[in-house]
Amino acid sequence: MRTETDDIPQSGDEHPGDLPANHYTVEPQARLSDVDTGKRRSQWAEVWRRLTRNRTAMFGLVIVLLIIFTAIFADVIAPHSFRAQNLDRIAEPPSREFLLGTDDLGRDILSRIIFGARVSLQVGFIAVSISIMIGGTLGAIAGFYGGRLDNVVMRVMDVLLAIPSILLAIAIVSAFGGGIVNVMVAVGISYIPLYARIVKASVISVKEQEFIEAARAVGANDFRIIVKHILPNSLAPIIVQGTLGVATAILSAAGLSFIGLGIQPPTPEWGAMLSSGRHLLRTAWHVATFPGIAIMITIFALNLLGDGLRDALDPRLKQ
Repeated sequence: MRTETDDIPQSGDEHPGDLPANHYTVEPQARLSDVDTGKRRSQWAEVWRRLTRNRTAMFGLVIVLLIIFTAIFADVIAPHSFRAQNLDRIAEPPSREFLLGTDDLGRDILSRIIFGARVSLQVGFIAVSISIMIGGTLGAIAGFYGGRLDNVVMRVMDVLLAIPSILLAIAIVSAFGGGIVNVMVAVGISYIPLYARIVKASVISVKEQEFIEAARAVGANDFRIIVKHILPNSLAPIIVQGTLGVATAILSAAGLSFIGLGIQPPTPEWGAMLSSGRHLLRTAWHVATFPGIAIMITIFALNLLGDGLRDALDPRLKQ
């Protein structure tokens, strides 16, 4: 005989597949993070696809990679030592033995340009890293919290922006002396306000999004929200400006060396090489010309790459 209790599932008869209609399952957090990771990977794959379709950007990327490769393997590629002097062969024009000629001390210009690429790239990348780390941190804090803290941080940045970057770098190097470390610090500090403003603007546009509110709802603290959610979604303008900033930092370091405040001899640096050969332009044009061409090609390639990254990372320019 069937009773009403027969329709009620007993504890021992419950199965995962026989759940009541009002029973909800919760997806594990790992699956959600996997979906988010896959989405980010697909976004970066789309950025790379758009970048590869930009021929000028790829041309710049190839040149930049070639310069980086040359800097890394300078000891193998350079035909001579950048320190070796031959006073019997001062300011010789290009020849088979010295493809780009020799300088005012009989040193091989090609070898010094190759080793100078290592110094210039090192200064450029480290100076920009200093600017991004300090300026990005200050900009993220100011944009996220706002209020009085924002006013204090940005007013300090305004004071620094009122001073031309090259003059600020000259003042810092003059106070602490030349050398590669001081040049990197001076150039890095001079561009902190620029990255602070860029990061602040990105943070303000991102922090009001719905996923930030969702992160707050699940109990994420401010540090986790900034590091895990806001900064990753603010990378596009930072990457673009960082690429262009490397070119600007290399140019600033070359300018400091040109006026005698940057990297000191005998370390090969393109700006210092340009400065040492300027008085020989009429009698030995190659001494200053080839270091200048190296600076020009590097800046040109980085600008092409930066413009291409800007187009590839801009969602309004999808192809």
